[in-house]
Amino acid sequence: MGVDYFKVLQVDRSANDDELKKAYRKLAMKWHPDKNPNNKKDAEAKFKQISEAYDVLSDPQKRAVYEQYGEEGLKNQAPPPGGGGYAGGSDGGAAFHFNPRSADDIFSELFGSARPFGMGSDPRAGPSSGFRYGDDIFASLRAAAAGGGGETSIPAKKDAPIERQFPCSLEDIYKGNTTKKMKISREVLDSSGRPRAVEEILTIDIKPGWKKGTKITFREKGNEQRGIIPSDLSFIVDEKPHPVFKRDGNDLVVVHKISLVEALTGYTAHVTTLDGRTLSVPVNCVISPTYEEVVKGEGMPIPKDPSRKGNLRIKFTIKFPSKLTSEQKLGIKRVL
Repeated sequence: MGVDYFKVLQVDRSANDDELKKAYRKLAMKWHPDKNPNNKKDAEAKFKQISEAYDVLSDPQKRAVYEQYGEEGLKNQAPPPGGGGYAGGSDGGAAFHFNPRSADDIFSELFGSARPFGMGSDPRAGPSSGFRYGDDIFASLRAAAAGGGGETSIPAKKDAPIERQFPCSLEDIYKGNTTKKMKISREVLDSSGRPRAVEEILTIDIKPGWKKGTKITFREKGNEQRGIIPSDLSFIVDEKPHPVFKRDGNDLVVVHKISLVEALTGYTAHVTTLDGRTLSVPVNCVISPTYEEVVKGEGMPIPKDPSRKGNLRIKFTIKFPSKLTSEQKLGIKRVL
């Protein structure tokens, strides 16, 4: 097959457009010749190879031909014996013609500008170099950021982040290790630059003890537009109301309604935990309206150390009798 374009871009053979773009951006910034002044010749060769790999794999027709016939067949523009013609060829087996784009054009398309670092072409570069960027591109970017002079251009902008609520049950946050699937719809650019709608499934792994407001971010999952970096998509954790428990930091609070007799003579609270266990908590002291019974280590997991938990706090609502008979009043006075 010759050069393995998938290995060049460090992607799986099933890589989609989004994965190819991310891989290209990362490697192109690493191997751009202007970023490697001490190893410019090797970097230029690597940069061209990265660009060629992206050019082929991001184009459905080129990719189909490459996957069937390899690099040699792709560039020789002739099918091997008995091949029956390339993808997209006529019934008569007409050859596919490989027309590679320049590394400059690909870099400009993916980074939103032909001059993303504010420099013009290098007059010293020969016609065979294939690059329009000067030796000082990255240095000029630093100088511009520091307030230096010289002509500058605006780098590719990034769309504003998108935020969506992510409601979670208290049980899921308590247990953690739960996976939720979120379907999103977005627009991506095809190989010709036209937007098309796609649906993607994003996976969110809920961690024990996550708090309300925790943000889970998926980078560049907004709509794609030419010359614009897609926005990041963030999901903001929101706790669904629970019928029994209320969360207070790392503590769980539960309220039990008891009678005046139970408040004065003793009470055993039975609590079903968020993971299904039953706790029996005897309270032998006199229970006042402000009293709390604290059970250590039965609250929410602490996010930074889920092996530790906050506390369970049992509060009480005391139901007083609406009226007492004379005998009851007298009896209470005798006892108290």
